[in-house]
Amino acid sequence: MPDRTDLLAKAHALDEADPLRGFRDRFLTPDGADVVAYLDGNSLGRPAGALPEHMDRFIHQQWGQRLIRGWTDEWLDWPVTVGDRLGRAALGAEPGQVVVADSTTVMLYKLARAAVAARPGRREIVLDTDNFPTDRYVLEGIAAERDLVLKWIETDPAAGITDEQVAAAVGPDTALVVFSHVAYRSGYLADAEAITRTAHRAGALVLWDLCHSAGSVPVELDEWGADFAVGCTYKYLNGGPGSPAFGYVNRRHHGSAQQPIWGWMGHREPFEMGPGYHPADGIRGVLSGTPPILAMLPLLAGLDMLEEAGIEAVRAKSLLLTEFALELAESWLFDRGVQLASPRESERRGGHITVRRADFREITDKLWDRGVIPDFRAPDGIRIGLAPLSTSFVEVHNGLAALRELVVA
Repeated sequence: MPDRTDLLAKAHALDEADPLRGFRDRFLTPDGADVVAYLDGNSLGRPAGALPEHMDRFIHQQWGQRLIRGWTDEWLDWPVTVGDRLGRAALGAEPGQVVVADSTTVMLYKLARAAVAARPGRREIVLDTDNFPTDRYVLEGIAAERDLVLKWIETDPAAGITDEQVAAAVGPDTALVVFSHVAYRSGYLADAEAITRTAHRAGALVLWDLCHSAGSVPVELDEWGADFAVGCTYKYLNGGPGSPAFGYVNRRHHGSAQQPIWGWMGHREPFEMGPGYHPADGIRGVLSGTPPILAMLPLLAGLDMLEEAGIEAVRAKSLLLTEFALELAESWLFDRGVQLASPRESERRGGHITVRRADFREITDKLWDRGVIPDFRAPDGIRIGLAPLSTSFVEVHNGLAALRELVVA
């Protein structure tokens, strides 16, 4: 077993060889920050260092000088133009299919309701038992509204949904299947292309939750043939707390799948303000209310860095980070009653790993007190979320070393 000195030397060597190492200095680290190791980038990303300047310029120039004229200057187009950038940088989506708006919960509701309405006569929604709570709750609500049936697939919390499970579950009554591309608890990376193909063979539509994928692993929505997708922007995309979500609607559904929250911004002519709702053509029809313009600024700063780095390079470093975290856990933790609750195979793993032990809720509090910030997920899991643009290998080493000191055999 490598000793601690060997592993620290390896961490320094990995940082030195990291082609993305320059990005770490482009995130904001305020004076007096007490963080030793930030291992929660899969819940909330760090702010970009350029963000304060961007915000100041926007407030003093675009907002302060242009005032309401900013809407017609460019703001009205931001939900789609920012969506196009996001689609290009992180989602594998051609222009005109991604919109930035709402929260993930609201966007999920809108697109799931549109999907089931587009499959009249089919009464079944297929989902899995370990999907993120919002996904399950929203679909439960839609089933109650529309008198539909939920068909649950039992998934292993240490893994995730498989194509074989989906094939056994879907059928002629399936309207919609909804899964996470990367499982929020385990980090399991689903075979989205195969699952989408399987669902389509049954005549069902597919909605992917990309909250733990976007900005961390390559996503190819167009290539998969996905119908719909949603996701948040405050994790690996560094959009900040409460930043707006995104929704994807494949172009083949434009004009046929209609979302249920009819607001003025989704109207064909929003400033006519006349009677009757007539949805805008294309992806703009997914909009409802006024776009959260100020809240998009951190996302734009994050996209600047992601586009510069490239998602393939981000994925390559992500795999090295999780492999190193697994090496540390195997060397220091697994002989002390700690168990791995994530896939060992790199091709089936997203950007985080989860380890579990009965006392990890209490240990998480102690780690936070030491400036080591992972994420706890009930009942007994610590998630180690590693954001490739902002996380160093030495940081991973120091965080796991602190956990090792607290874990007594």
